[in-house]
Amino acid sequence: MPEYIKVTLHSGKDHSLKRFHPWVFSGAIKKISLPPDYEGEDLKEGDVVEVYTSQNELLGMGHYQIGSIAIRMFSFKMVEPDKAFWKSKLQKAYDFRTQLGLTNNPATNCYRLFFGEGDGLPGLVIDFYNGTAVFQSHSIGMHLIKPLLVECLREIYGDKLTAAYDKSEDTMPKQAPVKAPNGYLWKTEGVTGETIALENHNKFYVDWESGQKTGFFLDQRYNRELLASYSKDKVVLNTFCYTGGFSVYAANAGAKEVHSIDISKKAIELTDRNIELNGIKNHQSFAMDTFEFLKHRENTYDIIVLDPPAFAKHQNVKHNAVMGYKRLNYEAIKQIKPGGLLFTFSCSQVVDKNTFNSTVMAAAIEAGRNVRVLHHLSQPPDHCVNIFHPEGEYLKGLVVHIE
Repeated sequence: MPEYIKVTLHSGKDHSLKRFHPWVFSGAIKKISLPPDYEGEDLKEGDVVEVYTSQNELLGMGHYQIGSIAIRMFSFKMVEPDKAFWKSKLQKAYDFRTQLGLTNNPATNCYRLFFGEGDGLPGLVIDFYNGTAVFQSHSIGMHLIKPLLVECLREIYGDKLTAAYDKSEDTMPKQAPVKAPNGYLWKTEGVTGETIALENHNKFYVDWESGQKTGFFLDQRYNRELLASYSKDKVVLNTFCYTGGFSVYAANAGAKEVHSIDISKKAIELTDRNIELNGIKNHQSFAMDTFEFLKHRENTYDIIVLDPPAFAKHQNVKHNAVMGYKRLNYEAIKQIKPGGLLFTFSCSQVVDKNTFNSTVMAAAIEAGRNVRVLHHLSQPPDHCVNIFHPEGEYLKGLVVHIE
């Protein structure tokens, strides 16, 4: 095996790694030792490093990058990070999705194939849409090995893989020394930037080239299915609708009427395309602000879905985010029909479950209505959470019954 860069931690800074948490923070690093044949005088972002305790005990291996999180661990033992190693990680992820009933499912041909820390490679996300694998890198180390990862995926999927697209331009670290412009890593002839994806028999146009995230919000699959189970003969409002995922599920499940709202006209156009794709007639869409819309809809809806974008991505704006969630939930709780159901979510990682639940409770108190909690919601198992890395559970939600 080649000799790698050696990173030694300060005494007492190894406890989290011994509990298999995959991050090493910059302040934990005591010393960096470069091998004799290393080119240059300093570490380069994306370098593979070995991590040791202050007593010279091996903790594992990872990728280095500049920033608060200085090392993202991809192994807690000595390995050779070659093609066979990376392929074994992807194969395990694929086999796990097969166990979940996703990889050969005639009703669902889109899912998250790889979820960073949850699957053992921090900084790597891969979503699969009907033959196209869409990559997102959150670290330099993962970005640099993408050509190798595509080779591995082609071997795992065979002719079921028709394209690999990199959509990392907006997810790479801002200080990254290399650029990651969006584009195809590999594709077969005839591949375009859009496909029709199936999710529990519901049809959606997915555009990975110009759509948000990787093209679709796969993390709400189970929650959309739950909404469908309550939607028959109901009047349903889907706010911040984007692609209209909740709207399509509700209408196809027999809702009496479905309304979709988003401030983005482009999102409304995409929702309308998906509504038409599914042959739905009892639907209306509105391109306007959700807060303003809700103020004038008293006793209109049996079910309201609140699925806003992240109100906070950093701790320094957490308070403002909590106030935003409270105001939004207050308006929905105040206006919904007696006996109505509210599906409410937060994808802000800095707003934990307890804070979110307390915020919904505060909104209910202010609205003066009695509320029962029916379901605590999260992301589906293809967005798997490593028990040693609880930060991976970013999506939280509640279904509440309002008297």
